Amino acid sequence: MDTVKGRSALEIMTGAGVLAVAAAFLFYAVAHGGRGAQPGGMLLTAQFDRIDGLVNGADVRIAGVKVGSVVSSSIDPQSFNAVVGMRVDRSLRLPSDSSAEVSSDGLLGGKYLSIVPGGAERVLAEGGRITETQGSVSLESLLGRFIFSVTQMNQPAAANAETAAPATAAPR
Repeated sequence: MDTVKGRSALEIMTGAGVLAVAAAFLFYAVAHGGRGAQPGGMLLTAQFDRIDGLVNGADVRIAGVKVGSVVSSSIDPQSFNAVVGMRVDRSLRLPSDSSAEVSSDGLLGGKYLSIVPGGAERVLAEGGRITETQGSVSLESLLGRFIFSVTQMNQPAAANAETAAPATAAPR
């Protein structure tokens, strides 16, 4: 009976240790996950026709390297476009003609904001606006256009086949 009690206590201690290590990993991931805003970063805005799937906390990247985070999204009441606020690393000195586009981490991946630096001498300041933008591309829309174009291409071929084949009547 003592062996069973000793074994149970050992199993409980091992389980508690595993839970403590898992909690430590979870704490580290939340604290250092990089999904929060860049507190010392420079606030910039950009306006897009659509931002499907881009959420607050999403990465802002240059050449695939994370340089900031999306901090807000709203609708411009005049143009009905999406206005995205982002904080980026203040040390970057982005040219004023830089562009931004909503990109995807693959077919099923999340969305992020990709900035392509321009070549202008002037740089964006705190509160600056990136004016050259490209919104997200809807996969459903692209698929619908492809299916529509394929059916349009096949319709004339089917119509030509019907008119080209002469109707043959059996002699009486």
